[in-house]
Amino acid sequence: MTETTSKNNKKTLKIALGVGALVLLVAVFVLVYTKFSAKPVAGEKAITIEVVDNNAASTVYELNTDAEFLRQAIEEAQAQGLTVTGTESEYGLMVDTVNGIRADYTLDGAYWSFNLNGTYCNYGIDTQPVNDGDTFSIVYTPAE
Repeated sequence: MTETTSKNNKKTLKIALGVGALVLLVAVFVLVYTKFSAKPVAGEKAITIEVVDNNAASTVYELNTDAEFLRQAIEEAQAQGLTVTGTESEYGLMVDTVNGIRADYTLDGAYWSFNLNGTYCNYGIDTQPVNDGDTFSIVYTPAE
């Protein structure tokens, strides 16, 4: 075996080990994500959706719902007068207007923040699970 062949074999082995490690890492990531990601709960739930507008005025919507995700619950709350619009994207609905009040980040840095039980939601409204007793806040947040 020549020195060049030996170097090529070592290089090939390193590449194969690197690819194997990458495949293993991706598999572990998928497993962890599947096990620990938030999951929707089927069945009836009682939730609260509070909207805090640009004047800090609060409107509360009490809802009994079978919705598994926040967007479905918001759509059901339309019967009580809640309106939410925005732009569809690959990540779901990007909300820019709530109850007729527009928050335009590109214009003035304002946005609508979505909170679950007092902390920022970890997911968009299309994938944010809804559980019995949850309180969601949709808060107009001006630029700082």
